[in-house]
Amino acid sequence: MGILLWIIFGALVGWIASAIMGTRDGVVMDIVIGIVGAIIGGWLMSFFGQTGITGFNLYSFLVALLGAVVLIALVRAIRRTA
Repeated sequence: MGILLWIIFGALVGWIASAIMGTRDGVVMDIVIGIVGAIIGGWLMSFFGQTGITGFNLYSFLVALLGAVVLIALVRAIRRTA
């Protein structure tokens, strides 16, 4: 995917993950959460023997959303203990 598509994809995934988890950090953080979530989701899926991010499609969106939700949950857990 091109960089612009990654930014759009990250913004969508980050925005929905933030809405699911009840956080509001702004557009830039939504993009970062979405992109990092896509990386984490891809890693998690490959760990379980499935394919990761395959492009701009529904499956990749769900994988990235899973990773973004996991990322937000991890950040929350770390902030609570610190």
